[in-house]
Amino acid sequence: MTSIIAPYKNPVIPGFYPDPSLCRVGSDYYLVTSSFQYSPGVPIFHSQDLVNWTQIGHCLTNKRQLKLDGCGSSLGNWAPTLRYHNGRFYMIITTVYIGSFFVWSEKPEGPWSDPVWLDWPGIDPSLFFDEDGRVYITGTSGPEESEGIYQSEIDIETGEILTKRQLIWRGSGGYAPEGPHMYRVQGVYYLMIAEGGTEYGHMVTIARSNSPYGPYEGNPNNPILSHRSTNHRIQAAGHADLVQMEDNSWWALFLGIRPVSIPFGRYHHLGRETFLAPVHWTQEGWPVIGDEGILNEKLLDPTFQHEELIDVDEFAGNELKFCWNFLRNPQRSDWSLNEKPGWLTLHGSAVTLNDIGSPAFVGRRQQHFKCQVSTLLSFDPTREDEEAGLTVYMDEKFHYEIAITYDSSLGRKVILRRRIGSLWKIELESALEGSDVVLGLEADETKYSFYYVKSNGERVAFGSGECAFLSTEVAGGFTGVYFGLYATGNGKPCTVPAYFDWFKYIPQG
Repeated sequence: MTSIIAPYKNPVIPGFYPDPSLCRVGSDYYLVTSSFQYSPGVPIFHSQDLVNWTQIGHCLTNKRQLKLDGCGSSLGNWAPTLRYHNGRFYMIITTVYIGSFFVWSEKPEGPWSDPVWLDWPGIDPSLFFDEDGRVYITGTSGPEESEGIYQSEIDIETGEILTKRQLIWRGSGGYAPEGPHMYRVQGVYYLMIAEGGTEYGHMVTIARSNSPYGPYEGNPNNPILSHRSTNHRIQAAGHADLVQMEDNSWWALFLGIRPVSIPFGRYHHLGRETFLAPVHWTQEGWPVIGDEGILNEKLLDPTFQHEELIDVDEFAGNELKFCWNFLRNPQRSDWSLNEKPGWLTLHGSAVTLNDIGSPAFVGRRQQHFKCQVSTLLSFDPTREDEEAGLTVYMDEKFHYEIAITYDSSLGRKVILRRRIGSLWKIELESALEGSDVVLGLEADETKYSFYYVKSNGERVAFGSGECAFLSTEVAGGFTGVYFGLYATGNGKPCTVPAYFDWFKYIPQG
């Protein structure tokens, strides 16, 4: 039997990996998270102990599954649910403003099926496979319905909704009841949801019934998980999923944030992350997450080191590593690993980092407050609008970049630009000799410090930017910071490619 590794450190999946949902198949566990406007969509992870997770692919990898053209930041693919039944994995999700669908696969690493689109309003759909063969779809209210959780039966082969939508629970009184998951435990149906919005008032509540359609009795001790109105280092705890291990122990995986405190406030910029906590059942038959609804802070002991997540990518092979993402649906002609073997080639298009589009951009999540990031760029622009470099990116209105561009008077130069809402400025610029340059940054909890390395090996400090300006509290939205490699012609295609020889991501604690 598998058992939990103790002790362990949270978050078990650091960085922008929100809305976790998981299932167990024998001694193996599989987990998915939201991906919003990024592609490939819905990363899927594997574990045998709920602590150490390895990404094995994505559920959504082609344009039939990913309808992200023109998708605004923090829209796209929200709140997946992953379930396993009769030899198949099912992942159900909403693409905001387009609709809900599910895909299936006999192998968690894929390939996954074409989407089965559903006549199902609202968001956060979930599937429940009952013991009698019936399959239920559960989700939030639609725009013309009273707020609450709705349910119907579904034909899992065709996606046809078989019964009329029924309101089964309004929640415990918190706003935005969402993220429903249904379980059957010893003959009783449990409906667990998120309430309070995915912000500092987030919480998990639960109800139960003897029938899938209710009536549902709310737990008198709701919420069963919440860090609201506390000084806990983890905030916004909510949107959970439950799993029972082979040793019969129960566990919850849920989202939370790690805010940084500043005078008169706090902010978070890594995004909503995935956390783990034990679950116990009361004598009255109710589950409780953590220590009476609070994550034990001992599980955050910094002396316990998570897997280091050191990544040195030399761009060998024909495919990008699973950690890399594009913005929306990328143009295949914008990037290549084969054009110059051992290098990532980006062909800058007219699309910029300021646009709601798909620039020539390849990025990975920031997963640690303290880390070092660097890349070797070879780029010889010939026009003033051509640039390529390294970006710290929250969305199209909030990002920093250190980049190479061209100036008719200076020639080739390095710049540091900061974009904060409607304000942007090139903070620094300096003439640059040679074709190849190392661009880098060092991050801590409060700032990003940029630098470049001259051809003679001299390292030049090159300004900084505050982390707080790239936080959800300032930028809004539901995502987290990415470190990205990019190229753009700023309104017209680049005439020359940008070549990236390697990329280093080194955690510093």
